[in-house]
Amino acid sequence: MNKYLFIFFACLLLLTGCHQKPGKAVVQEDRQAKRMLQGIWINDDDDEIAFKAKGDTIYYPDSTSEPCYFMIVNDTLILKGANETKYLILKQAPHLFEFKNQTGDIVSLVKSSDSSDADAFMPKSPVAMNQLNQNQLIKRDSIVIFNNQHYHSYVQVNPTTYKVFKSSLNDNGVEIDNVYYDNIIHISLFHGDLQIFSHDFHKDDFQRQVRTDILKQCILSDILFQGMDKDGAHYLAEICLPDSPSSYEVKIIISYQGKLKMFI
Repeated sequence: MNKYLFIFFACLLLLTGCHQKPGKAVVQEDRQAKRMLQGIWINDDDDEIAFKAKGDTIYYPDSTSEPCYFMIVNDTLILKGANETKYLILKQAPHLFEFKNQTGDIVSLVKSSDSSDADAFMPKSPVAMNQLNQNQLIKRDSIVIFNNQHYHSYVQVNPTTYKVFKSSLNDNGVEIDNVYYDNIIHISLFHGDLQIFSHDFHKDDFQRQVRTDILKQCILSDILFQGMDKDGAHYLAEICLPDSPSSYEVKIIISYQGKLKMFI
């Protein structure tokens, strides 16, 4: 009997030991430093507004820049947007904040005492960048006669809430996420009363024409009807990289049998 009791307690001790593994280290946030950072901060050299810290979030005066979660651990400011970025804090006081940006420059900020600076963070109407269609419902009808046959092309640009993030460095050398909104574009083509083609185009429909790593940063901005010939109805899709001169134009041909062809 004693032999079996010994084996039982040995197994029990072994199981207990297996469960007593060291836990994962918990990151200790400096709550006092976070409280000290609350408010609106401006550049010491040109008096331009840099950001506003409120609660756990940093806001930027640029209406296209996405707010991001932040925390302070030891002497490091951590911003968690599309990417996690870290900045070495050099000095922090109730009215002074200095850190080193991603390019190695020292950024010196002072806390604003001007109540009117809060106006910079009021909601603004979105501004289209680089001729992007943003938050606009666009409808176009085109009636065409080809070979004595009547055709009707209908294009509708539908704004969506699908966000496209484009990371960049602001004037302070801090990485920010600019947010833009993608579109879904509908095309219908009729021969008289007969619908020969209908499709909702998404950005991902163009994966064969535009590299995936680039496409994910782009906006499907527009699809323009260009006319008809013996091959069918011709369209041009505009796929734009926000805040950049770069764009891609994809040619679309819809045959009279409703077959789709796309190429650059």
